[in-house]
Amino acid sequence: MRKFIAAIDQGTTSTRCIIFDHSGNIACTASREHTQIYPQPGWIEHDPIEIWQRTQEVIQEALNKIDIADREITAIGITNQRETTLAWDKATGKPYGNAIVWQDTRTKPICDQLAADGGQDRFRKKVGLPLSTYFSGPKLIWLLQNNSLFRAAAERGEALFGNIDSWLIWWLTGGPGKGVHVTDVTNASRTMLMNLATLDWDDEILSLLTIPRGILPSILPSSDPQRYGTTLITGPFRDTIPICGDLGDQQAALFGQTCFKPGEAKNTYGTGCFMLLNTGDKPAQSRKGLLTTLAYQLGKEAPVYALEGSVAIAGALVQWMRDNLGLINQSADIEELAHSVQDNGGVYFVPAFSGLFAPYWRTDARGVIVGLTRFANKGHLARAVLEATAFQTRELLDAMEADSGYRLSSLKVDGGMVNNHLLMQFQSDLLGVPVVCPKIIETTALGAAYVAGLASGFWTSIADLRANWQARITWQPRMQADRRAELYQRWLKAVERTFNWIE
Repeated sequence: MRKFIAAIDQGTTSTRCIIFDHSGNIACTASREHTQIYPQPGWIEHDPIEIWQRTQEVIQEALNKIDIADREITAIGITNQRETTLAWDKATGKPYGNAIVWQDTRTKPICDQLAADGGQDRFRKKVGLPLSTYFSGPKLIWLLQNNSLFRAAAERGEALFGNIDSWLIWWLTGGPGKGVHVTDVTNASRTMLMNLATLDWDDEILSLLTIPRGILPSILPSSDPQRYGTTLITGPFRDTIPICGDLGDQQAALFGQTCFKPGEAKNTYGTGCFMLLNTGDKPAQSRKGLLTTLAYQLGKEAPVYALEGSVAIAGALVQWMRDNLGLINQSADIEELAHSVQDNGGVYFVPAFSGLFAPYWRTDARGVIVGLTRFANKGHLARAVLEATAFQTRELLDAMEADSGYRLSSLKVDGGMVNNHLLMQFQSDLLGVPVVCPKIIETTALGAAYVAGLASGFWTSIADLRANWQARITWQPRMQADRRAELYQRWLKAVERTFNWIE
């Protein structure tokens, strides 16, 4: 009998089901987008019911594409957009409103109030994170303060809270009356509520923030053969299949890129841009504005930690140029437009639409375009849009090397934007190291499949996973060092122009 692993990849703009064989190759895939909801400036929401519907649809579509029987699926792994937060009724599964997306900035007053006593890093030693609108904890506080029905239900023990992984696992394992309410260490480490040392919710922080512990999911290892539960025959699968793995999307990409040794790093180019560096079995506290986070935990093994740098707007800037300005018809068109000019013409675009993430953590910043002259045209703007992602990545790498003491000899990359050769070549030029894209670029889903497959015995060791990894293309740096330094210094000047826009 054929055997496969299924991965559910619930991202910021779409939900996918990808089915992998033992070699880590894609057997089939299905994807559907969901609605982006913008109730007011700075607010970004998703409909949790729509996400659950899309999840069921892509599972069915993937199974039907190559006629895979449920009994041929050994296990299921889940990966998800992190920090996107929702609460729902335990008895009915009805959400208390839309999910608050990770990019949403409505919690700035809450973060400012908490920072007034102890500063932005008052919880960093315990949780590895600064106070920021990015994380789930402030979003949960906002929900408790602004939704009286949820607050009352939470106090009665009748409500549940979680990131999107918890929501999907709860429904996949039965929903009302049956669903398993769990998360893994990587997702829990993005809430600002989990203690990095104990891998449990921190009672002192919960008490300070008046968060009822009973609404929180149980925290499990990323790879666990028993405790995530199984799917139901009445759900999108036609048979019971064990759910054995759960990883936040960026940690899943790190795992899918087989970055298992300290000092190995990857960068994912998607809606945002996320670089993670494996730091081994000890958390490394950052002095350069990076995040200390969980990389993964396999069963009863010691947890593995990572440093992370996060950029809020990467591929989303290309979408903005397409949807808001109408300068391109499809996202892929930006490469041809950027190729119409030799360089950026002195134009720099800093996309601080929701403030700046690492290494600045400035919620007062907003986007700017600088260096405009009469010479500039839409081709230069297209260049500036692409180069913004590469410049932000350079900032993350500089901070990462300073914090970790590791000097990267190459950077593994994945995500949708790696198909843009102009961007990847510029990225290699700007970093001064080779940029390497794997044969399978769906590394987020692959990482979720890998942790599920290890737990279920589909793969026996991480050596099996390393054997699967193959490079598809490598970009070598071609830019002179003095030119690289000149461009980067101009970028840093442009970043300064974004500060203090919001009073």
